[in-house]
Amino acid sequence: MSPRILRTPRISEGLPHPLGATWDGLGVNFALFSANATKVELCLFDPTGTQEIARIELPEYTDEVWHGYLPDARPGTVYGYRVHGPYDPDAGHRFNANKLLLDPYALAHVGELRHVPEIFGYEIGHPDGDKSFDTRDSAPFVPKCRVIDPAFTWGNDRRPRVPWERTIFYETHVRGYTIRHPGLPFGQGGTYSGLAAEEVVSHLRDLGVTSVELLPIHMFADEGHLAQSNLTNYWGYNTLGFFAPDGRYASGNGSYVSEFKAMVARLHQAGLEVILDVVYNHTAEGNEQGPTVSFKGIDNASYYRLLPGRERYYINDTGTGNTLNLSHPRVLQMVTDSLRYWVTEMHVDGFRFDLATILGRESYGFDEGGGFLDSCRQDPILSDVKLIAEPWDCGPGGYQVGGFPPGWAEWNDRYRDTLRSFWRSEATAAEMAQRLCASADKFNRRGRRPWASVNFVTAHDGFTLHDVVSYNDKHNEANGEGNRDGTTNNSSWNCGAEGETDDSAVLSLRERQMRNMMATLLMSQGTPMILAGDEFARTQGGNNNAYCQDNDISWVDWTRLDKFSSFYQFTRRLIQLRNEYPILRRQRFMTGDYDEDLGIRDVTWLNPAGEMMRQQDWHDTNQRCFGMLMDGRAKTSGIRRPGTDVTLLMVLNGNHDDVEFVMPPCSGGAHWHLILDTNRPGMTSGRAYTIGSACEMVGRSLMLFKLEA
Repeated sequence: MSPRILRTPRISEGLPHPLGATWDGLGVNFALFSANATKVELCLFDPTGTQEIARIELPEYTDEVWHGYLPDARPGTVYGYRVHGPYDPDAGHRFNANKLLLDPYALAHVGELRHVPEIFGYEIGHPDGDKSFDTRDSAPFVPKCRVIDPAFTWGNDRRPRVPWERTIFYETHVRGYTIRHPGLPFGQGGTYSGLAAEEVVSHLRDLGVTSVELLPIHMFADEGHLAQSNLTNYWGYNTLGFFAPDGRYASGNGSYVSEFKAMVARLHQAGLEVILDVVYNHTAEGNEQGPTVSFKGIDNASYYRLLPGRERYYINDTGTGNTLNLSHPRVLQMVTDSLRYWVTEMHVDGFRFDLATILGRESYGFDEGGGFLDSCRQDPILSDVKLIAEPWDCGPGGYQVGGFPPGWAEWNDRYRDTLRSFWRSEATAAEMAQRLCASADKFNRRGRRPWASVNFVTAHDGFTLHDVVSYNDKHNEANGEGNRDGTTNNSSWNCGAEGETDDSAVLSLRERQMRNMMATLLMSQGTPMILAGDEFARTQGGNNNAYCQDNDISWVDWTRLDKFSSFYQFTRRLIQLRNEYPILRRQRFMTGDYDEDLGIRDVTWLNPAGEMMRQQDWHDTNQRCFGMLMDGRAKTSGIRRPGTDVTLLMVLNGNHDDVEFVMPPCSGGAHWHLILDTNRPGMTSGRAYTIGSACEMVGRSLMLFKLEA
C-alpha cells in the first residue's frame, strides 16, 4: 500500500554523483547505485521515522546510478529507498519493493532494527524457503537514513601524525571503556563525549600510549539469535552503514555526528591519534536466510560474492554468512569513498581492517596487488594514514601474516602465541628471538620496516592479560552456547589455580607473569598494541569471546586501577623506557649480521655463559634463558656510519628455575647497569654488574641492562 501523500515534492533530475544524499545549501541530491533495478523510489518520513509521508520515483538513471534532486529537502530529512526489480534468487536477484532499504552512503540514521518476520524478503516458514516472496511492509521495523549538514567548526585541529616507530596502539571500546568510569557525570559514560572527557584523556596521556584504536563504531545491527537471547553484538562487527557513526554511543546532547567529531578533536588536542576498526568484509544481512535491509535489496548480485552457477547462495569467507564483492568497481568505490570520508570529514588517523585478507582476495585468491590494496596504496588520502590489516580469514589461503604489501602494518598473532608460550616455558629461544626482532622472518621484505609487525599479547578477541595468567580454560557460559564458542587454543596458564584465588604464591607469580609479558611487548622491535584495561589487570572472568556481553563482563572496571596500581606504574615505566631508548624502536630490522665497516653486529644473541649462541644452543629445545644484546653503535640508516644509541642488554629467563647469566663484554663499556627487573617491579636504582660477573636470573623473569663506561 502506498503512503498517504501529504504533499507532492518537487523533484528534478539531479546528478549521479556524489552517491548518497548530499545537502548543497539549497536542496538535497539523492543518488543510488543499482545495476539491475528497474525502478527506485525515494521514501520520505516524518522526523521520528515512524510515518512515511511521501514516495517519489527517482527520475533519472545514469551509469547505473538512479538520481534526483529535491529542492525542498533539508538537513534532518528522514528517508529510505524501495527498489524494484526481479526477485529471482537462483539468478542472484532479491529485489522486493515491500522492504524499505538503507542508503549505503547514509551519513546518519534514526531508529533501530527490530528482528521480526517483516524484515525478510521471503516468508519465514514457507515450504520454498528464501525462494518465496514476502509482501509485508518492513518500514515500521527498520532504521531510516537522515540527511545531515556536515558543517563543523574544527578550529585548528591537526592530525598528530605520530611516527610509526613511536606508535603505541591502545585498543578499546567506546562504551565499555567509559561506562563505569567514576569521574564522569551520569549519561556521559559509554559515549563519544565520555571518551573525550578530561578524566579519560588524562589517563591515556599519563599511561603514554599514542593511538586510540576503537572497536567498530560504524552503524551496526545485532544478530537475530542474539536479540532472541536478550544479548547484543557488543563488539559491533556487523555493519549496516559504512559512513555513519553508530548512534547508540551518543550522549543525546545534539547531533551524534558532531559529537564524534568533537571527540576526535579533543583526542587530537591531547596528541592522541584515532584509529577505527572497520568491517568491510561483510554486512549484517547474513546469507540467503538473512534479512533484506539494504544491499541485498538494492543489488544483491553486485554487492555480494555469490557462488558461481549457484547464485542463490553466498560465498562465506567471513564465517558470518556473506562476503562483500570488492571485485565490483562500485562496491570497491563505496569502500574507498567511505575510508576517504572518515579521513577528510571525520579527521580520523587510520584504520584497522577486520578480516583484511578478504579485501585482498580476488576471484582467483589473495593477491597483494589486488584492486583494493592497490587502491589504498595509490590514493593520496589513504596512503597518508595508518593502515593495519588483520591478515587472516576463514577462506582458502586465508592466513596471510607478512603477505600484505609495503605501506601496511599487520596484526601479528605469531608474536602473541610465541610470547605466551615462552612465558609458560614452552616456546624456545629460537622462536622467541624472531618475535623480539619484529618477526623479520615474516616482514623483512620489499623495504618494509619493523613497524609493520603490530605486536600484541591480548586483544578484544580472547583473554585479557589478567585472564591469560589466571585461567587454563575458557569460561564462556554466559554467551549461551554451552561454552562451545571461542577458541580453545589460548596458550594460557593459571599459575596453579583456576580463576580467582587467595593463594599468595599464585597471585605473586601471576603478577610477575603479567610484568614479563608487558615488558616483553614494550621492549620488542615492532609496533606494540595494549588492550584497554590490561595496564591495571582487567578481567572478563575467563570469557574469551565476550562479543555479546554488553555488561560487567566486558566493561572496564576502574576500581582495579587502585587495586593494581603497582602494575599500572610498572607499565607506565615500560613505555617511558621505550620512549627514552630509541634502540627499542629502531626503524631497521635487526639481523645479527656482522657489519664489516663498523666491526659490530646490531644484535648479538647470548647463552647463559655470556657467549654468542651456537647452533647447538639454538637447536636446544630446553634453551629458554638467553640474552639479546642490542648495540647502539649499529647503523640506523642506509648510510654507513655508526649509530649513537645507548647499548642495551635484555635477558629473558623462561625457565621454571633460576639461572646464572654471565654478563658479556661489549666494546665501549665497563659494566652493565640494571634498569629493569620484572622480579623487582618497584626497583628505582639497580645494581651495576662488571663484565664477566654472574647475575642471578629468577625463574620466569626479564631483566634489562644499560652499558655504561
